[in-house]
Amino acid sequence: MIKRYKATKDNTITNAFDATLVNRGTGSNMGRADILEVFSIYGQTSGSVGLSSEKTRILIEFDIDSLSDDRDAGIVPSGANYYLKLYNARHSQTLPEGFTLEVSAVSASWEEGLGLDMEGYTDLTYDVRGSNWIRRTGSTSWDSQGGDYHASPLFTASFDIGTEDMEVDVTTLVNQWLDSTKENYGFGIALSSSLENSDRSYYTKKFFARSSHQFFDRPVLEARWDDSKQDDRGSFYASSSLAPAADNQNTLFLYNYSRGRLADIPAIISQDSPEIYVSLYETLGGAALTLCDSTTVATGSRTSTGIYSCDICVQTTASTLYDVWFYGSDQFHTGTLDVKSLSSNEYVDTGKYVFSVSNRNQSYYHDQTHRIRLYARNKDWSPNIYTTATSVPPSLTFESASYQIFRVVDDRVIIPYDTGSSQATRLSYDVSGNYFDVDMSILEPNYTYGLKVSVYDPDTQSYEEQPFTYKFRVVNNVY
Repeated sequence: MIKRYKATKDNTITNAFDATLVNRGTGSNMGRADILEVFSIYGQTSGSVGLSSEKTRILIEFDIDSLSDDRDAGIVPSGANYYLKLYNARHSQTLPEGFTLEVSAVSASWEEGLGLDMEGYTDLTYDVRGSNWIRRTGSTSWDSQGGDYHASPLFTASFDIGTEDMEVDVTTLVNQWLDSTKENYGFGIALSSSLENSDRSYYTKKFFARSSHQFFDRPVLEARWDDSKQDDRGSFYASSSLAPAADNQNTLFLYNYSRGRLADIPAIISQDSPEIYVSLYETLGGAALTLCDSTTVATGSRTSTGIYSCDICVQTTASTLYDVWFYGSDQFHTGTLDVKSLSSNEYVDTGKYVFSVSNRNQSYYHDQTHRIRLYARNKDWSPNIYTTATSVPPSLTFESASYQIFRVVDDRVIIPYDTGSSQATRLSYDVSGNYFDVDMSILEPNYTYGLKVSVYDPDTQSYEEQPFTYKFRVVNNVY
């Protein structure tokens, strides 16, 4: 899952010379400019202390209160990763190559200001609202010119050719803000100290600011986490010597709905360590089956509000089993499992699939999170007339699959495949097939978007993008 949080203020501060090459623009403010800028200029003038050095730095702050509210509400888990993302702004000036930017935590409050002039530095803020190189507010100075920053944590971003966007894992700092071990005054971004003070120029790297008219180029703080659920009810396998021990485990889920909403089971949630138990039966009313760990009861746990899961392994030749969920003398649910058996093949069978969206909509509201369900079958499925007239094959489920979303008008990728450590675009699956949730507020309204899916191929050990595109439109909710 991915959620993005907007910047609440940003600014570029500088000690560069103005057009006169005599006076420095240390009192200037660029808080309302649609560009953020980092540079270092060496030797533009000389004086009694030698050749001059001119610098700019970026200040940017995000809505951590909204993120904190989402984490308290369980929308964002405590184990999420956080990324600071700024987007390159192309320009006609000299662009540095092979440089490093440092990202640190600002240690004092500051004001954004109303300045726009990034050329002549004529928008001054002395005794007026806004921050600059010397002052963090209209009348309060920084302890050190150029801003006050914590020494740690310190993050870096490298740029080989200079046109790259910036993406930095800032999880450590964001967690400190959320846990109130540091006060949130935002990020400071500057050339690394060795480059900023070197005897050569790095002029100039530009990013889009929060006031940019380009929706997808505005700075964001992105939360990523793996929210996928692997529910093996539709692909339950009997234990086999052909599989590693971990692959013989099946994960089952129980979803407890009360009046249309997920709700915790009172008898479970009242425990200090909420647990629920599961037994398997070949016939209801018969004896519980002995599991792989030589017991007849598997212990499950609460996953989130109203959702419980349990890992279970059994060796059986039965084609159907019944799973009974209980605590003490209370039985909460009895389900049915179609048991599959593992087998070996004499050849490599790389599948080709046909996809569709089973709950498709022409449009989705921008201010909501929507669940998208996929239906998949083998491409070479050849039913006879009876099969076609009487049934639809059940959906295939893919244990390792990922999605990507792009804007149709220009093919710009908005949510890329995330198959790395965060697994933020991993598809969930259950007895009905694969599905995932999308926070549509990430997408700009009144545009059409395309959805692509990649499935992991164990033979090539890579994700293969499928020839399938689901197009949908995002609109504002007018009600």
